[in-house]
Amino acid sequence: MTAVTATTADTFRPALHYAARNTWLNDPNGLIHHEGVYHLYYQNNPRDNVWGNMSWGHATSTDLLTWTEHPVAIACDEFEDIFSGSIVFDRHNTSGFGTGSTAPLVAVYTSAYKTPSALHGVQAQSLAYSLDGGYTWTKHPGNPVLNRGSADFRDPKVIRYESDAGSYWVMAAVEAQDFEVVFYKSHDLKYWELLSSFGPANATGGVWECPDLFPLPVDGDPENLKWVLTVNLNPGGPNDGSAGQYFVGDFDGTTFTSDTTVTDGLQDPDRLAEYQWLDWGRDYYAAVSFSDVPDGRRLMIGWMNNWQYANEIPTSPWRSPMSLVREVSLHSVEGSWRLAQLAAGELAPRAGQSPSFSLAAVEISEGQRVLDGAAGSVQRIEFTATPGTAEEFGLIVRGEGAQGTRIGIRPAEALIVVDRRESGHTDFHESFASIDAAPIRATDGGYEITVYVDRCSVEVFAQGGRITLTELIFPAATSTQVSLYASGGTATLTSLNVTQYA
Repeated sequence: MTAVTATTADTFRPALHYAARNTWLNDPNGLIHHEGVYHLYYQNNPRDNVWGNMSWGHATSTDLLTWTEHPVAIACDEFEDIFSGSIVFDRHNTSGFGTGSTAPLVAVYTSAYKTPSALHGVQAQSLAYSLDGGYTWTKHPGNPVLNRGSADFRDPKVIRYESDAGSYWVMAAVEAQDFEVVFYKSHDLKYWELLSSFGPANATGGVWECPDLFPLPVDGDPENLKWVLTVNLNPGGPNDGSAGQYFVGDFDGTTFTSDTTVTDGLQDPDRLAEYQWLDWGRDYYAAVSFSDVPDGRRLMIGWMNNWQYANEIPTSPWRSPMSLVREVSLHSVEGSWRLAQLAAGELAPRAGQSPSFSLAAVEISEGQRVLDGAAGSVQRIEFTATPGTAEEFGLIVRGEGAQGTRIGIRPAEALIVVDRRESGHTDFHESFASIDAAPIRATDGGYEITVYVDRCSVEVFAQGGRITLTELIFPAATSTQVSLYASGGTATLTSLNVTQYA
């Protein structure tokens, strides 16, 4: 839970998600697990609650749920804004920034140069280092270390690549307007050699940003590894606005080869549903993964907002939360590969944990049924059901009277939908009220959905996390009802469990 709890004047401050105390945040940066602590850095305006003055904010956690906010880590100045990037633990001091027995953390970030700079208008990659575990940072005097003379070269994600032929640093960054991920190689983080590029491919309806590259075992088999390349884009998402996509394939230390490309080149607008999306909701963007997580787990977090209305969401004095941290796995599905994502950390269901409300083997009949005893504003809802004659059936959360957020299944259309047209405060921007959909198919004749409800959001994980939808909502504090609903017929609720968090 965030350090600041909700008050009457701050109805929407999340309990399960990180939000800065009183400023703006957007893209997560520099995610790393180091010396037992998860470090979340992020794009931050330390002077206001709208975008601007881009610097790296900083928060830490030991359980991925309770976050402590720290002072700004890397601040903008008169010459540069500090755009997105990543952090590596340079355990062998390849950079030379370490001293004695202290190996440095090294941040690789985008310098967005301002008018007073001789590089005004250029985006290039720079370094900063920390010798105290990530709390204070010193900019490298030789910045930038990689400059293509481009106005849209940004968001470096750096990993350590290990092979029989040796090991070295690999950077994935973007030429945003060209829909291209470019890969570079370095032995010391200071001098970089171009390796290859990837793209355009699949979704190209907006600029490409915030790439990530990592290996995952298929179906948990460590002998069968595939590489995942994620890239975010704005706009051009499957339900409009900001979104993230991914490709699965191979990386040989030089070139990424995709096995899951649908459109080679600029996208086909009619094929958006065929692309592989990190999340189908409106509010999951710039997602990247943590480095050096124990046991080889792959954990990701995204910015829970959409550039269509990001600066106007009705929160104060803070603006924008992060998503839940998700554990990501890779699975073979009908001859291809699909990511699955589940909530990580203390929110994950625990053995022996008893829900506060349960229901089983109930017909979901036409209309709406309020579930007495299930109400709450911060909760996990686990729902399984089988279709019947209903055109649509599901849950209404954060409800009160006619208001509420609908999470429904449309079996004949093979869709799961989140309808936030009656989710409370929706008129602050013309594009906010929406019905957002994702393809879904029954598994063994049924549907399994887990919903994390918070004071300003719902995160939906369906069919074992193979489909996710993340949505901001802004209901009244009194809107806490949970209901079942169906239209055009009936369905059968197999089980429903509600766990309250606040």
